[in-house]
Amino acid sequence: VQLQASGGGLVQAGGSLRVSCAASGRTFSSYVMAWFRQAPGKEREFVAGISWSGGTTDYADSVKGRFTISGDNAKNTVYLQMNSLKPEDTAVYYCAARWGHVIVTMSKGMDYWGKGTQVTVSS
Repeated sequence: VQLQASGGGLVQAGGSLRVSCAASGRTFSSYVMAWFRQAPGKEREFVAGISWSGGTTDYADSVKGRFTISGDNAKNTVYLQMNSLKPEDTAVYYCAARWGHVIVTMSKGMDYWGKGTQVTVSS
C-alpha cells in the first residue's frame, strides 16, 4: 500500500484546512485508515481513524468536535477536515493504514505510512 498525503499549509487560528491521503496498491475498504501528527520535540500521536468494514470512526480527545475524518472509497482517498484550528494543532500530519477493521491509536500498530504534510496554525 502506498500512501500520499497532501493539503497541508499555513492557516490562522480559528481557520480550517483539509488534508487528503490517496492510497494505492490494495483494496482500500480492507484497511483502517488513520491520521497521526508529530509536533517538534514531541512523540507522534493519534488524531483520527476510520474503519471502512467496521463502519466506525475514532478521534483523539484534543480534536473531537473540531476534526472530521471521512473517505471516498471510489477514489481510495481519506480526508481530514480540520476546523477551529489552534496553534497547538501545528504539526506534521501523517496518513497511515493497517489491514483489518479495528482502529488502533498507537503508531506502532499501523502497517503503512505516507510522507507527512506540514500544518502550521498561526496565533
